[in-house]
Parts: sequence; C-alpha cells; structure tokens
Amino acid sequence: MWAYKSVFYQIYPLGFCGAPFENDGNLEHRIEKVYDWIEHIKKTGCNAIYFSPVFESDTHGYNTRDYFKIDCRLGTNEDFKKLVKVLHENGIKVVLDGVFNHVGRGFWAFKDVLEKRYNSQYKDWFNISFDGNSNYNDGLWYEGWEGNYDLVKLNLHNEDVVNHLLSAVKFWIDEFDIDGLRLDVAYCLTQDFIKRLRRFTENLKPEFVLIGELLHGDYSQFVNDDMLHSCTNYQCYKGLYSSFNSMNMFEIIHSVQRLFGSEQWCICRGKHLLNFADNHDVTRIASILTNEKHLKLIYGMMFGMPGFPCIYYGSEFGEKAEKHQGDNALRPCIDVPKENELTEFIAKLAKAFKESDALQNGSFQSVVLQNKHCIFERKSETERVLVAVNADAEPVVCHFDAGCGTAIDLITGEKHDFGGGSELPPYSVQFWEMEY
Repeated sequence: MWAYKSVFYQIYPLGFCGAPFENDGNLEHRIEKVYDWIEHIKKTGCNAIYFSPVFESDTHGYNTRDYFKIDCRLGTNEDFKKLVKVLHENGIKVVLDGVFNHVGRGFWAFKDVLEKRYNSQYKDWFNISFDGNSNYNDGLWYEGWEGNYDLVKLNLHNEDVVNHLLSAVKFWIDEFDIDGLRLDVAYCLTQDFIKRLRRFTENLKPEFVLIGELLHGDYSQFVNDDMLHSCTNYQCYKGLYSSFNSMNMFEIIHSVQRLFGSEQWCICRGKHLLNFADNHDVTRIASILTNEKHLKLIYGMMFGMPGFPCIYYGSEFGEKAEKHQGDNALRPCIDVPKENELTEFIAKLAKAFKESDALQNGSFQSVVLQNKHCIFERKSETERVLVAVNADAEPVVCHFDAGCGTAIDLITGEKHDFGGGSELPPYSVQFWEMEY
C-alpha cells in the first residue's frame, strides 16, 4: 500500500485559503492557493496531501450540504480536478475527508424533511421523531452527532443513504482521481458500511486507501483486511508530547510497545497507523511543548516509530495556536510558507523514512529506556535501524549490544562507531542504519 510508504501533509482548506466561516454563497477560486505551496510541500519531503473537507457545507466543512460539489468558497469542481492533476504530476497523492456519519442542516434531503415532514421521501435517511422538537424549534426531533444539532446524523442502515454515499465516492474517484479517504469519526460508522466501502473502492481503484479517525479502544476492530487500512494514532499522540514535557520516555515507549510490540496481545503488530504531532482539532505542538528544543526531537520520534507520519500545515515551521483560542486559531490562513531549520530537519526525516524499509515496515523493540533518553530498534527483512533520542541538555553514553561495530546515521549521513559505548548528544535524535 502506497500510503504506508508516504509522508502526509494535512491542509484544512477553508482555513488555509481564508474562506469566510459562514457559507456566503459567493464563488471564489481560493483553492488555487495550493499551487503556491506545492514546491514547499515537496521540499518538506511530503508526497501525499490529506485535505480536510472540501465539499459544499454550511460552515466548517463537516456539515455537508452537497457531496457532489466543491464548496463555492473554495472554487468549482473543475478547479479541484485541475489541482489534483497537477499534484499527481508532482508526485503527490490526494486523500479527502469522507464525512459520512452526519450532514449539515443545509443538506438537501434534510431540508426536504423540514419542508414536507411525514410526506418527505427522505424522512428515513435520518433518525427522526415527529413527536419531539429540536434546539432549532423544527417541530420534530432528530439525532445530532454527540448532541451537536448542526450535524444531522445519517441513518447508515438505510440502503438509499448508503448508495448515495457510495455514488459520491465513485464520483470523486471518476471526476477528481483521488487516491483515498480519511473517514471522519470512523468510530461512529457502522462496520457493515465500512466493509462495503472497502470492497466498493477496491473494485474502483486498487490501492485506494481508507484511513479512519479513531480515538481509543481496540484499533484492530476497525483496522483489518475487511475494513480500514489505517487509522489516526491518538493512543500515541498524547504520549509523544507528554513524554518530553515530563521528561519521561517510558510513557511513549510503553504506548508504542503496547500497540506494536512482539507479544501476541499487541493489538496493532504489523499494522500501519497514521502518526501525528498535531492536527486541526488539537493544540499546535509548538505551543504545547514546554521546551522548544524538543520540537525537532518529537518529530524524530514520530518519524522513527511504527506507522507513517502526517504534518499539519504550518507546524513544519513552528506555527503556534492553542485549542482554547478556537477553531480559527487552529486552522489559520497562512499566506506563504516560512521555512526554517525545523522545516529542513523534517525534510531530512522524511527522506530517511521514504528510503528505509525498516522505518516503513519494521518491527519494534525497545533497546535502551531511561527517563530522558531511549533507543529502540526497527527491523525488517532487509534492514535494521536503531532510533536514538536524547531529550536532556546533557550528553549521555549508552552501553548496549548493538550487534555490529558501525552504522550510518540516515539523517546526517555520518558514520557511527559503537566501540566503547554510544554517546547521544544533548537534544538529539539519530537513525542508525546498522550493518545487516
């Protein structure tokens, strides 16, 4: 699967392009701004883009009005078709947000229900009671996602609903030639729907990837040969920054071990999850870390652990924002990329990841683990890499059986000699490719 070998770049288009929050109905070709960022995205080493919602919606994109139309605040279907073509020509795959659990109040079928009520042919598309009322005083009750009544929950047990969604996906593949979907709140979708979506997309386009938004629990219930190819690795997300803020590498290593270790009970052994340091829903990593010198290290850890990495636009050069500031702060319009040392370092990590079979597919084993530093092994059939991280301001010498005398650091290209112990410089991350 191509996604397992890729470095993703997430863009939240409505914010990135500076669109108004409310859908004003005015057509603006704002999505063309992405063209100006293509060279920067390639320079970071990313070769896949995950676009948050692009289809016509009421406000933030997750309250869809029309699955077959690019949001007028971003442009036209033709605009997006041309963009995907250019991205493909630049070696960049495209994954879209599939928001299938709910729609907006402006969704055409729901508007028909509000107008015709009992007589609407779409009343069974939703979970509705005509004996109740809603927060909008509609004179009927309907289920909203997690109590948010601007997000009208779809009835995925209704065959007409499922067929409508599948026809939309076919349209996206035929019209835009997209390469996959990130399924919003995948944990709310029925397993039958996900299974049908998997079979449907595989028949339309081999290697079409399905990545689910999952939070906690047993990921293998959704990530398996019949359903999702991958999911968001929220189980390691908190451990990534918390380990550095508390100077306790045990937290992240134990989280990774529980998912990807060699024991039979490790629930994601051999699977490829999408790793991230931040995204459009959480505080920017540059704002949450208490020591800015850990910023490079957290990306080193993320690129070194099992799974494939995703960079949120702006974070590759240290953009800051906190969740309590609201969605507009987390999803800003950034006019031009601001490349710096962090950007260059992430590019080196991306190059190492894309060229390393061990980092893409290797098993995981902890080798050295202390509060302020750790070393772990990624091993595939063709390659062995040791990832070493020192979060301390002081150097540390680690003594362990490396199994060989020398190695090459995939990040710097420098030779490393294991004789007499291995010194980890202050605030450092190294990817040692071992003699194999």
